[in-house]
Amino acid sequence: MADWKNLTEKTIRTLREDGFRKVGEKAKLYLKRKSGEKAENCYTQGCFRDVLFINGCDEHLPHPGRYRVAHQREQLEALGMSTGEVYYQNLQIDTMRCYRIFIFFRCPYTDEIGEFIARAKKLNKAIFYDVDDLVIDTAYTDMIPYLVTLGEQEREAYDDHVRNMGRLLKLCDGAITTTGGLAQELEQMVPEVLVNRNVASEEMVALSLRALQKKQELQDGEPDTSAKKAGESGSDGIPGKKIGQVRLGYFSGSITHNDDFQMILPVLVKLMEKYETLSLHLVGELDLPEALRSFQERIVVHPFTDWRKLPEMIAQVDINLAPLENTIFNRAKSENKWVEAALVKVPTVASDIGAFHEMVENGKTGILCRDAEQWEEALSALIEQPQYRLLIGQTAFDFCSRACVTANTGRNLLEFLQAQSKETIAFLLPGFQISGGVMVALQHCGILQEEGRDVLLLSIDERGKEKWYEFEHHLFPVLNCNDLRLYGSIDGAVATMWSTVDWLWRYPTVRRRAYLVQNYEPDFYEPGDPRRMQARKTYGDHPDLWYLTISKWCQEWLEQQYGHPTLYAPNGLDLEKFAGKPEASGEAEPEAGRESPKEERRIRVLIEGDSSAFHKNVDESFRIAEKLEKEKYEIWYMAYHGTPKDWYRVDRFLPQVPYSQVQEVYQQCDILLKSSVLESFSYPPLEMMASGGCAVAVLNEGNREYLKDGENCLCYPLGDIEKGAEAVRRVAEDEELRQRLKENGRKTAQERDWKRIRKDILRLYQW
Repeated sequence: MADWKNLTEKTIRTLREDGFRKVGEKAKLYLKRKSGEKAENCYTQGCFRDVLFINGCDEHLPHPGRYRVAHQREQLEALGMSTGEVYYQNLQIDTMRCYRIFIFFRCPYTDEIGEFIARAKKLNKAIFYDVDDLVIDTAYTDMIPYLVTLGEQEREAYDDHVRNMGRLLKLCDGAITTTGGLAQELEQMVPEVLVNRNVASEEMVALSLRALQKKQELQDGEPDTSAKKAGESGSDGIPGKKIGQVRLGYFSGSITHNDDFQMILPVLVKLMEKYETLSLHLVGELDLPEALRSFQERIVVHPFTDWRKLPEMIAQVDINLAPLENTIFNRAKSENKWVEAALVKVPTVASDIGAFHEMVENGKTGILCRDAEQWEEALSALIEQPQYRLLIGQTAFDFCSRACVTANTGRNLLEFLQAQSKETIAFLLPGFQISGGVMVALQHCGILQEEGRDVLLLSIDERGKEKWYEFEHHLFPVLNCNDLRLYGSIDGAVATMWSTVDWLWRYPTVRRRAYLVQNYEPDFYEPGDPRRMQARKTYGDHPDLWYLTISKWCQEWLEQQYGHPTLYAPNGLDLEKFAGKPEASGEAEPEAGRESPKEERRIRVLIEGDSSAFHKNVDESFRIAEKLEKEKYEIWYMAYHGTPKDWYRVDRFLPQVPYSQVQEVYQQCDILLKSSVLESFSYPPLEMMASGGCAVAVLNEGNREYLKDGENCLCYPLGDIEKGAEAVRRVAEDEELRQRLKENGRKTAQERDWKRIRKDILRLYQW
């Protein structure tokens, strides 16, 4: 609604100022931009690219956006860096999921953009500001003489826009700009600044070559004798050009250049008086000075024209004029006029300041002037010496067609963005259902994000609809692999389960591939299940795949059985979350459960695991529970998947307890009974230890590296129900044993605190 209100206000203003024709032209541009953005946004949803350009210039000011957005996109695309574009008022938070780097071009600060940048910084995205003029502080724009002609409200609106651009600039990691002079000013506001000069696009080059070809065809054609007698056709064959006539061209662009033209006006008047064959072509929003009205028959004024027609218009003049007053504002301006003229072999005479001084080789690729005397001397030489004009025009063409075009000039921009942007790491997940493997992967993601990495989650779950995933105060962008087109560079991609490994090779832009192995996953399936063989294949011959693990036993079989050098880091837990066990029996119940009847407190035994997964061996835990006295022991059962079987003795069932509340369950129980036969890394015993309780467990490869029978837990032989029940009773009845297990269990948990093993985790991902 607000967008249509803005459009209506702009239309009324344009109608009042420019008439119906301009309204039609601008409406077409507006609709083209809106339809283009709609297509871009739809296309972006299933894509991941490197750089998003956010364009702050609308259809009323297309010229800067073309050079600084379209042309820079072309530079990057030519070098393999993928890009996208959106108008700043259409920028959405969700777009952040689909890019690594964001470049705001001439955008003002808005609350929505402020929120966007705040989140982008938390995600370690790289944010830059691109600007091609000193329109980031009113201290600079106050130097523009034209602005004094604005009304009070218009001027305040303009100044407010400038202040907001400066505000947004200061929020960015760095800036990209067009000239050395502008860079010097920007370096006072942001830490990193790149000068990436304006250059010509492929289309500009093509249009310029076409204009040259057309000019050459006219020069090579048969001259019209009758027209020649009448003095209407010159030796170069350009229609309407008289014999010996020399055309000066001034392509002003915006109305702010009126004062620059005034600077050379006395010289032009003098030359127009001296050379009767001299004519002047003025193109753009320029007021014709009174001093030139006496030469009106030799002056042609063209309105502001579409840029695609500009090469042909420039090609029809003999000398290009580029005067600039020597102000800090003008010293920051780019050398566009020189490049555009050079591409059609027209020599340029320019003020010897700023970008012209930096880029033009005086006397070879153009002529630079510091005062009126030099202007007169330079123009007179070119007017009188056609060969001199041709020589400078050709030399400028040779240089600019090589060094000032998008195809040859993007390397500095590419390297700057790569150097300043954060490393991007993608984790491929089977989905977001709670499991130990997913939790470990998310913990690694959180540590990497805290260390400044740009972390992306890729889900292979066809039913997954997540766009963002929040985990322990971390927010991660999510893309679904099933409709993903990955064009952007990924520094590292990490498979986290056997079913995610195949996806690593579907994305050629991934530079390094790794497999975080957390279990011998073939044993998740019973013999005869085809998934056993599919899981085994992921440990096969993959020479370009890094193997990582959080279990020593996984490291051993990966290296010994499969020959893969494997990096190991210990697994951990958030000690603060689990520490502290309430001593009173009337503690608050977890949200997932119901109120217990008020009765004398029994010893609570917690059984955890999926009853349908054979390797979890939950049935054995409940067979042990059958041996425990009902009047003394209360059985709680917690499961993310599966339900109690009919014969299970369950006093309280806790299904799908949110991970944030799991510690409450542990803290309300006394003994964890865990009978798993296969675990990558068995978390429940460690979590119970951290919560101040005791564990009775079967030793397996996933808990062997930290469980010590009789020191921090009691172990019983797999399948021995009587000894399992005996171990539970010993813990309940032997106070000295129980206190020793609790004390040593807490020490074991402390050694596994994520904070302590953080450096070990980070070493896994040193690509």
